[in-house]
Amino acid sequence: RGGMALSESVAGATTFERRVLRSAGEHHYLRVRLELPDGGARPNVAQFKQLVVSALRELHGEAGAALPVDVLTYEEKTLSALLRVVSSGLVKLWSALTLLGFYQNRRCAFRVLQTSPFLLALAGNSRELVLD
Repeated sequence: RGGMALSESVAGATTFERRVLRSAGEHHYLRVRLELPDGGARPNVAQFKQLVVSALRELHGEAGAALPVDVLTYEEKTLSALLRVVSSGLVKLWSALTLLGFYQNRRCAFRVLQTSPFLLALAGNSRELVLD
């Protein structure tokens, strides 16, 4: 969240100054993957979004279900998505996804792979690069 910056004092001695980034932005972004047992239907994007909303409702009630969450990208093949949530709702969303255990009476689990207040930070994952 913050960093150390070097600054020179009048006497010439090096001092450290702590700079803290107070508010990175109004949104947080999460890269998530839904893990389902083999077989059975995979949710489409609308069903995936409904699953996220129902997870929020289950843990946090109607106020949680009203939390603005956007599915920016979704890959049905890998069940991976990029979600955007208001920063104040990050903990609610993360906890609701973590505690969700079922999709259509089948065991499931959400894995939060990455999170950042900066969308660009999640744009590429060096672990997924294919080098020639």
